Amino acid sequence: MQIETEKLAGRLEHVKVERVGDWTFWSGTIDGYPVIVSKTLKGMSSAAAATVLAVERFRPLAIINQGTAGGHDPRLRLYDIVLGTSAVNLGAFRSRYRAAGSGSNPLDWRPMDLTAADGSAANDPNARRAARFEADGPLLDAARSVTKTYTRGKVVEGAIGSSDMWNDEVDLIARFHTEFGTAVEEMETASAAQIAKLLSVPFLGIRVVSDNITNGDAYDPKTSEACEDFVYDVVKAYVRTLKR
Repeated sequence: MQIETEKLAGRLEHVKVERVGDWTFWSGTIDGYPVIVSKTLKGMSSAAAATVLAVERFRPLAIINQGTAGGHDPRLRLYDIVLGTSAVNLGAFRSRYRAAGSGSNPLDWRPMDLTAADGSAANDPNARRAARFEADGPLLDAARSVTKTYTRGKVVEGAIGSSDMWNDEVDLIARFHTEFGTAVEEMETASAAQIAKLLSVPFLGIRVVSDNITNGDAYDPKTSEACEDFVYDVVKAYVRTLKR
């Protein structure tokens, strides 16, 4: 969203703006190094498409997907930041058979890893897990190196869950948190991570807790600015490693 990108884009030097359809890319520099800020738009398809466009047009050495997220872990409060040690697709499931009139039970649905097989993942016993994409080590190390500079909340590590759903069912959120280890959920990171993996680009997801239904923390849009400030520090730290 605009509130998740405008402050970060505003910190680039020598900025040029390029638009492809509804996607926007700001190209500039940070500490003399070329950096692109992309407004991916909302949702898994939009984020995947934006990632492909960015890789094809700009050939990035690394990708950081950042923004806001809803909490899955009751211990996380507003302004806490999650470094995504992995990104998990929470949108691919096979429901068990239920006869007409017997209702639905998402807590009983089985996950599918759509990257696991060329055949039908719905019938492959080896694909009965959520697709998971691990963070790049050097990017994660760069983020870890600046955690002490962040004072708006705590910085933790965990899985970022992604899907085109907005989940307000606390029992379903608890299942995702317990079974898949998700700390937060949003609608982009796992799809961008999947594209980055397919195109062999190092990737890291970083998300700030903007609301948390598991402990009653209501949405605060200003959290997006805190995340952008932190990610700016992460980019600078990563650039320093490239310069060495």
